[in-house]
This record gives sequence, structure tokens and C-alpha cells, in this order.
Amino acid sequence: MSAHAQVHAVEDHHDDHGHHHKQTFITKYIFSTDHKMISKQYMITGIFMGVIGILMSLFFRLQLAWPDHKFTIFEIFLGKWGTDGVMDPSVYLALVTIHGTIMVFFVLTAGLSGTFSNLLIPLQIGARDMASGFLNMVSYWLFFISSFIMLCSLFVEAGPASAGWTIYPPLSALPQAIPGSGAGMTLWLISLAIFIASSLLGSLNFIVTVINLRTKGMSMTRLPLTIWAFFITAMIGLVSFPVLFSAALMLIMDRSFGTSFFLSDIYIAGEVLHHQGGSPVLFEHLFWFLGHPEVYIVILPAMGIVSEIMATNSRKPIFGYRAMVASLLAIAFLSTIVWGHHMFISGMNPFLGSVFTFTTLLIAIPSAVKSFNWITTLWRGKLQMNVAMLWCIAFVSTFITGGLTGIIMGDSALDINIHDTYFIVAHFHLVMGISAAYGFLAGVYHWFPKMFEGRMMNKKLGYIHFWVTAIGAYGIFFPMHFVGLAGLPRRYYSNTSFPYFDDLADINVVMTVFAIITIAVQVVFLYNFIHSMFYGKMGPKNPWNATTLEWTTELKHIHGNWDGPIPHVYRWAYDYSKLNKDETDFVIAGQDFIPQNVPLQANEDELDH
Repeated sequence: MSAHAQVHAVEDHHDDHGHHHKQTFITKYIFSTDHKMISKQYMITGIFMGVIGILMSLFFRLQLAWPDHKFTIFEIFLGKWGTDGVMDPSVYLALVTIHGTIMVFFVLTAGLSGTFSNLLIPLQIGARDMASGFLNMVSYWLFFISSFIMLCSLFVEAGPASAGWTIYPPLSALPQAIPGSGAGMTLWLISLAIFIASSLLGSLNFIVTVINLRTKGMSMTRLPLTIWAFFITAMIGLVSFPVLFSAALMLIMDRSFGTSFFLSDIYIAGEVLHHQGGSPVLFEHLFWFLGHPEVYIVILPAMGIVSEIMATNSRKPIFGYRAMVASLLAIAFLSTIVWGHHMFISGMNPFLGSVFTFTTLLIAIPSAVKSFNWITTLWRGKLQMNVAMLWCIAFVSTFITGGLTGIIMGDSALDINIHDTYFIVAHFHLVMGISAAYGFLAGVYHWFPKMFEGRMMNKKLGYIHFWVTAIGAYGIFFPMHFVGLAGLPRRYYSNTSFPYFDDLADINVVMTVFAIITIAVQVVFLYNFIHSMFYGKMGPKNPWNATTLEWTTELKHIHGNWDGPIPHVYRWAYDYSKLNKDETDFVIAGQDFIPQNVPLQANEDELDH
């Protein structure tokens, strides 16, 4: 069957489904195969997990700022681990571990790819739904199950996993190593294995959908940059996630079945364990082969979202469309060959270290291309400074700031001095965590009316949320560069035992105060989000005067997206402020945007991009 025949077959199927099958509460809200509902399920689950992850960061920031103080909140939330308001040292690393795991995998990965890939891929390429609605539903419920298991690990008697979010052996491979190496670690591994299965199903679905279900006229060079970003992200996930899956399986076998993939010559309390021949460095290779592409699995969707929103709110075409696509492809390729820069102090051969230094610095080139193109898109544009646009500009700021520090870490000689200090924490939080979160928030504010049938979020509350968060994020993470350069190590429960760091205590207090304020203002976002879902002001069908196909659908959701034929595409996605041949007026008089489904006019030429 040809691709076009497949498309029409899918269209006919969904027309029948949408018009003749009445949905019940269970089929609509629980076991839905509609990509729009699944995207909302991902988003709400991700926000819930994000609240938990952020609360954990609050706990260990309080501990770091005032290590000798007693906090009632510890006793309330940590139970026996916070007796009399004092945090048990053994649970501190557990909080760091689960915080990192939740934020990287369950918030940023699922929050961006799970939410916006599901929402936008069918709508922006002109498809009724994903290639497989059933697999799409299964991928969400696997994600939900993995999230549930991860939360269950917080309540096991010996405590949650405590090997850091990178779960290096032997702490993660020996159940008897520390309390957090027991059942909590087993649940962590099971949760992550299920999460990877979810991600692989989602990635396959996204790739097949983009390749096979584009509407008539939607060539690859007419795809919005959001779709390019989601498509390339799915390909990275398909290549790299199975490697971590294999590492998790081998780690489970080391823990439970007596194998020695990652263990060799281990002694515990004078006892010689029956392990030999394994190598913990092997696990580092396997983990970081996913771990570094994971940075781009998180950040590439945000890049696509930012590109789309910036063009829309600059009222001009995105600068360098083909260069943006090429840089996405270059980043995808290079991200899979730079993992060794996480292992410069593992005894790596210096020549190999120089190779990874070269490839790491090389990836700065396509990243710089993207930053240049975003700034050039803003240049001399008719900027509409709505909330989504502010988040995009903040994204460019934090991405450049964090990226510049990455040049220091990418050098094998310089990295030795700052490895495992707060400099590392500052870098990856700015370049990945904060930047990706800004991309997510930009997407939420921009596509909220599309997700919730025309309702708009409150703009004033959005501005409050943005300014406090943007200032607070820099207040938290910018000083970390300097305490890291001073040698302050990360993951330490308290630094009071080291007089050398006494002068840095006040800076820790300042960072924690900023963290408290920044965390508190997220309540404003949650209120705005939940309240607007039900009581938000109704907006027009195309509130941002955008050009892409999702704004051609009706406000009321139907399973199938378009109530009638799918629109055809006649132009690329960024025809903003396009003048007619005489350059006397816009192509469509008085309208500075031309939707993709509008045929070429008599007084215009197709833009060669």
C-alpha cells in the first residue's frame, strides 16, 4: 500500500471513529488513544512529578544553608529520616538521587517529548492522530507505572536509592553496601527499565508518524522546526536508550543473580565477595552513552518550541531555516560521540581524552549556529513580548550562559580541577535543567488555548511567574560557578567539617533564599494553570496569528482533529510579514501572516528558504 493510500485509509478510519463512536469517561479520560488527551496526561503527570522533585531540592537546600538548624518540615515529610527536625545524613544522598532522576527523566524528558510531541506532531503535519493510537496509549501508561514505582521507592524501609542519579556501582550493584542500596535501588532500576520501554514506544510512534502521515504538500522542508526537533529527538532516543536499558538489566543481574559485569575484587567489612572480572568503568561508558544524548533528548524539543514561538512573536520568518535543521542533525550525531567527557578522571588514556575534548568542543558549533539564528530572528522584529516570548528569550540567555561554561568542562585538563564541584551542578542546571524548563513553560503558555479548547492563561500572573523565576534561577545557579571554582564539592551533606569552606557558607545561604523564593512562585503558575483550565478567558481560534496547521482546527476537540478534509499545505511554516511583488503591502492586505494552508497568491512568489 502506498504512503498516500495509507494516509487516506487512516483519515477514513478516524472520520468513522470520530463521528460514530461515542466515548465514555473511561475511554476519553483514562484509556484514550487521542494524541491530544495523551499529551495532557503526560503534562499533568510531569507537573505532579516536578512538584515532588522541586520539594526535594528545597529540603537539601535548607540542609546545606543551615546544617545545624532543626526544621519541622523535615520531621513532617521525612518521618524517621528527619527525627526532631534533623535530616539523617543517609537520606541526603537519596534526596539528591531521586530529585535528579525525577527531573531528568520524569519531568524534562516526558514533559517535553511526551507532552508536545504528542500534541503537535499530528496537528502540525496534518494527520488525524499518531500512526498507532494504541501504542501511544500504552507508552503513557508505562510512563505512569514507572512514575508510580519510582514514588513507591521513597517509602521502602531501608530508604530510597542512594547512589546518585548516575547510580554508579558498587553502591548500586551491592544491596548490602548502604541502606539506599537495598529495595529502593531495585525499585529504581525496575522503574527506569519501564520508563525506557515507554520512551522507545513513543519514539517509534513519532518517527513513523512524521515519515508516513504528512498531509499533501507537507514536504520535509515545509515542516515547522518543532517537528524537526521532535523527529530528531525520537531518533536519538531510539539509538541511545537501549544502551541504558542493557546497563540496567546487567546491574539487576549483578545485584540478584551473582554475575560480575560491573564488580571485581570487592570487600565489605573484611568479607571477600565472590565477584571478579567486572569493571565499574564499563557501567560509566554504558550510562553516559545515554546520559549525554539525554541532555539533547531534553533540550532539542525545547529548541524547536523556542524557534516556533520566536518566529511567531517576532512577526518575521525564522532566520536560517535550513541551517537550523542542519544544526539539529549535527547536534544529534555529535551527541552520541562525546560521552567520554564525563569520564576524564576515570583513568582514561590521555589521547582518548583529547579525542573526546575535540568532539565536545565541536558540538559548540551547531549550538552557536542556533543561538546566532535566534538572536538574528529577534533583530529588528516587531516583538510581541507576551509571556511565552519572555520564556523563549530567557531560554536563549541560560542556554548561552550554561553553554559557555561547558567549554571549560569539555577540556580534559581543565575538567580535572572542577570535577564533582558545584561548578558542574551550575553548568548542567543552567544549560539543561533551567533552559529545558523554560522551553516547557514557553510551550505551555503558547499552546495552552490549543490544549484546553480556547481558554487562555492569565497574562498578569504569567508575568509575575516569569520575572521572579528568571531572576531567582540566576540567583541560585550563577553563584554556584564561583563556589565550584573555590573547590566546594557537591553531594556533601554538610561542609562544616571543612574550615576551608567556612567563607562560602554565606553564599550557600543566599542561593537557598533565592531557591525558596523561586519555588514559592511556582504556586502562582500552578494556580494559573489549574484555574485557567476551567475558568480561563476564551480566546480566538488563532490567538497568536500563527501560520502552522494546528491553529486551523476548531476550538472544540474531536478525535480526528479536523471536522472534514485535512487541509493541504502550499508553503513553509514561517511566512510572516511577507510583502507582495510591488512591496507596497502584505501579500494578504492588512495581514502580516499567511497560514500554511493558504494557496500561493497571484502577487507573490514562494520564498526560497
